[in-house]
This record gives sequence, C-alpha cells and structure tokens, in this order.
Amino acid sequence: MRVVIDACVLFPTVMREVVMAVAAQGLFEPKWSERILEEWARAAAKLGPEGEMQARGEVALLKARFPKAIVPPHAGLEARLWLPDPADIHVLAAAVSSSADAILTSNAMDFPKNILAEEGLERLDPDAFLLSLHEAHPAKVRTAARGVLDEAIRLSGEDWTFRSLMKKARLPRLGKALERG
Repeated sequence: MRVVIDACVLFPTVMREVVMAVAAQGLFEPKWSERILEEWARAAAKLGPEGEMQARGEVALLKARFPKAIVPPHAGLEARLWLPDPADIHVLAAAVSSSADAILTSNAMDFPKNILAEEGLERLDPDAFLLSLHEAHPAKVRTAARGVLDEAIRLSGEDWTFRSLMKKARLPRLGKALERG
C-alpha cells in the first residue's frame, strides 16, 4: 500500500516516529513531496529557531532513510484539483502523482472522502490506520512501537507506557491495543 503522509502526521514527533517505524517494518510504502516536508519544518518553526533547525535535521534523516518516498508532482496537476482548503491541494497532487492508495492525515475536514474517491484515494486517520495494521500484523507493529516507547523513555527519563505515550501522540486506540498485548 502506497500512502502519502500529510505534514500534520509528520509533526508531532511521536506520531511520526510510530508511523515511520511501521513503514520501516514494510507494512506500507510512505510518500511525500518536498512541499509537505517544508510544511513540517515551517510548523516546527513555531517552537522557535531551534525547533525549525531540529525539524530540518529530521527531514534530512527521513529523506536518507526513505530515499524513494519523495514524489515530484506532475506539472499542471494542481490546477485541475480541488479541495475545500486550496493550501492542501499540493498533498492531493502528491498522492495522485505517486499513484498512492491513500492520504494519511489528521485533517479530515480538508480531505473529503468523496473528492478523494474521485481520484481513487482514501483518507486514513493515523490512529485507525495504525490500529488496522496492528490487527493484521501485531508483532511488527508492536516491535515498531516498542522502539519508539523505549526511545521516549530514554530521552525523557519518564516512565511511559504504551497507553500513555500513544494517548499523548493522539493514537489512543493503538495505545490500548498495544497495552492489551
């Protein structure tokens, strides 16, 4: 399954790390455009100059880790596409250009399912998507999430559980499923 990942999934950190760890397990093929990555860096800039610098470093690492994920949009494609928020058309263009199956986004209002269906795409919510992957491939998703949990504990010094960390990352259903085993 080929999935375009919206900037709102790449930033915040824990959500991105879980999604990308699951992709590294081979459960889906991530895609994005340079513009999506730039949106992520600009969003991180709201945390201050160090936030943007860190995001740009993480963008470079992500590009190196998934070199085939970058999708150049087809010339003129954006002009024929429509979404309620014109600022999101570039995400739809990346999905169409990459022959993606879906767009992974937390922004349901700006990606109506009927409009995406016209392009052969579906909209996926991060929590629901990861939960469905967990149901189909529990060991792989648990391994991916365990690595993120261990790193969060190491970096923060806090005693995170799957449930508490995933809830903070806006992945509560995944957290419950992981906690159950």
